[in-house]
Amino acid sequence: MTKFSDLKLDPSVLKAIAAAGYEMPTPIQAGAIPPALEGRDVLGIAQTGTGKTASFVLPMITLLGRGRARARMPRSLVLCPTRELAAQVAENFDTYAQHTRLTKALLIGGVSFGEQDKLIDRGVDVLIATPGRLLDHFERGKLLLTGVQIMVVDEADRMLDMGFIPDIERIFQLTPFTRQTLFFSATMAPEIERITDTFLHAPERIEVARQATASETIAQKLVELAPTRRDLAAKQKRDLLRALIDAEGPETENGGLKNAIIFCNRKTDVDILAKSLAKHGYDAAPIHGDLDQSHRTRTLESFREGKLKFLIASDVAARGLDIPAVSHVFNYDLPSHAEDYVHRIGRTGRAGRLGSAFSIATPSDDKYLAAIENLVKQPLPRAPLPEGFTLSENDRNAGREERRPGRDKGRGRRREEDRREPREDRAPEPQREAPAAEERREPAREEKREARREDRRDHGRDRRGGRDDHHRGPAVVGMGDHVPEFMLVELRRALASVANDNGAIPEKPVEAASPAKAEASADKPRRSRNRRKRAEDRSESASPEAAAVEALGESAPQIAAVQPDAVEPAADVSPVDQPVIEPAAEDAPRPKRTRRKKAEPETDGAPAAEPAAKPKRTRRAKSDAAVEPAPDAVAEDAPKPKRTRRKKADEVPVAASQDSADA
Repeated sequence: MTKFSDLKLDPSVLKAIAAAGYEMPTPIQAGAIPPALEGRDVLGIAQTGTGKTASFVLPMITLLGRGRARARMPRSLVLCPTRELAAQVAENFDTYAQHTRLTKALLIGGVSFGEQDKLIDRGVDVLIATPGRLLDHFERGKLLLTGVQIMVVDEADRMLDMGFIPDIERIFQLTPFTRQTLFFSATMAPEIERITDTFLHAPERIEVARQATASETIAQKLVELAPTRRDLAAKQKRDLLRALIDAEGPETENGGLKNAIIFCNRKTDVDILAKSLAKHGYDAAPIHGDLDQSHRTRTLESFREGKLKFLIASDVAARGLDIPAVSHVFNYDLPSHAEDYVHRIGRTGRAGRLGSAFSIATPSDDKYLAAIENLVKQPLPRAPLPEGFTLSENDRNAGREERRPGRDKGRGRRREEDRREPREDRAPEPQREAPAAEERREPAREEKREARREDRRDHGRDRRGGRDDHHRGPAVVGMGDHVPEFMLVELRRALASVANDNGAIPEKPVEAASPAKAEASADKPRRSRNRRKRAEDRSESASPEAAAVEALGESAPQIAAVQPDAVEPAADVSPVDQPVIEPAAEDAPRPKRTRRKKAEPETDGAPAAEPAAKPKRTRRAKSDAAVEPAPDAVAEDAPKPKRTRRKKADEVPVAASQDSADA
């Protein structure tokens, strides 16, 4: 029989093992420690609860006894999928390395970076971390992995389930090629085999038990429950769980329930179940990934010390947790991954102790149950419902009650003849009123229906445009009810109202009433006083309506834009001088500044202002021809662009100013 003293371990390690009370190694320890001490890669496959942690911690302490750690460069690295498992590995390291001078650091989430950075800066021999927090330190430049001599991956199949495989591959690439790799897992999925083939070099494969098999010391039982209704399944499962706990009874010498871990698939179910058990007087507390790390640590320590009896957990507590005294495990939900079933029930029956595992299954869990039985290669033993367990009267009636006819109308769930059948569980319908009272109410109901029809007809007529408010004029099409009020008022009425308010029609005409003036303002913004005087003289013959438009101010162009035919042209006005109201350009002042700057020439001496104005007078006279056709303007034809003529005209004053300066 192999003993720890036969495995060539360091004497300080053997001393710590003896102090812990161990003499004989487990099969996985006896198979993995010798090749690990030789410096070879190890691939260990064993069921949970067989001592895989000590199988890599003991040889690691022996190999790291010679050497010294450097700052930010750990000598060994241990990767764990969960914080609890990493903390457990750190506790095992403290136990077996208590007689050595090796140092360690634990890098997990939920702890501040500052304390962890201080430990790394001092230099550590063993670095125990989760993949996410390890990469966080590396990306911050606080950690170097080029000095790693031994790398351990614990619970690799759990790494796969949690999505850590890409992180594991990246960490492997950051470590030296000459490292020693120890790889441990309870199952070997195809993705894990690919990683081992890529990063392990001729590993020593140790498989002490068939993959995904439960310990023989665990009594497995499956309790099937058929809920009366789908929405009552959770409530009835909680009732069944309490009945199973009560049926096991308190702890005695011959057995009984000492403590238990109850597993749920969802975190919300963990909280709900913990509150339900606490409400019914059971000592229960939840633990899952959404809780703070300090809260999770306190809950787990209370359960280990026996202060807490029921631990309601998600799969975060299903892997690697070493709590030797767990007597029962309850699967409130069957796991969606078959491998998780082996890990869950492996929390009990550890180190040769006896344990019990109960699982609750409903008809919706048939596919999960088939996958579990296919994995373990045997059907799960069925157990009857506990004695005295019966569904409540409300739950039994809830499953037999039929839907009310009014809610099933039009859904095709019940036939018409079934709806007409009387139901015994319903109260008798009230008797109908006398026919005379019904006849008296009929005319009033008919009047109300007729009024509602008339309202609908009026509403539809209003939507088609048939409005009754004639004072507002015809409806504006395409703008809806948010049209401004002034756009719905007729122009002549607005002009009359302005004349009545002022007492007389304003004498100041509208400058924009003349199309020639609007065209001239667009072509040449700058005007002289004589030009403005002539425009005022021509506009005196405009109609009184144009004068009223001038009194409206800036709103006159907008009103004209809505109803341009509201103002009729005078009979004695020619088509050229006919006033047409157009909207004034909002950005009219902008071209004035631009053209004024371009029109000013730059010379060596002082700019001559008088010669620069001559071409402008000439061009103004030509533009006036559009309003008052003159013989000279009609005879002169200028098809050239204005810019060309402007440049040629601007050259004359420049030359004249230069001649005057020379003289």
